[in-house]
Amino acid sequence: MELYAGLDLHSRNTYIGILDEAFNRVFKKRVSNDLDQILQILKSFKKRLKGFVVESTYNWYWLVDGLMDAGYGTAHLANPASIKQYEGLKYSDDQHDAFFFTKLLILGILPEGYIYPKEHRPVRDLARKRMFLVRHKTAHILSLQSFIQRCCGIKLSAGA
Repeated sequence: MELYAGLDLHSRNTYIGILDEAFNRVFKKRVSNDLDQILQILKSFKKRLKGFVVESTYNWYWLVDGLMDAGYGTAHLANPASIKQYEGLKYSDDQHDAFFFTKLLILGILPEGYIYPKEHRPVRDLARKRMFLVRHKTAHILSLQSFIQRCCGIKLSAGA
């Protein structure tokens, strides 16, 4: 019987939940964020593991890349913004999240994020950071202009 894994990733630990096709819980455990430890735990399931899902969080790269490099089935990145539509069905703890994502994967209704190729991520991340900094710079300039106009009645342009 094929197995599917859900990994609820956090900053310090990952909750691993494994289901079979009939939604029976085969394995569950919280582990520290150590790729070697996670690979060791999943080793006994490797031949039967058809795919795995990880929630798209700020730190998913190392886990998804490590599992893909080690040959652990097809990788899926859960898009939490799109999963909101299922809020009434979703519990809000790590154990339930891991199994919930896995159930959506098995049912073929998991809203997925794109797993950007490793070699292109640095440029994309740099462009995103630049956009973030430009927005913050603009917000600070506008805030300062507004403050000066409010307090002094002087309207400044960004170039002045």
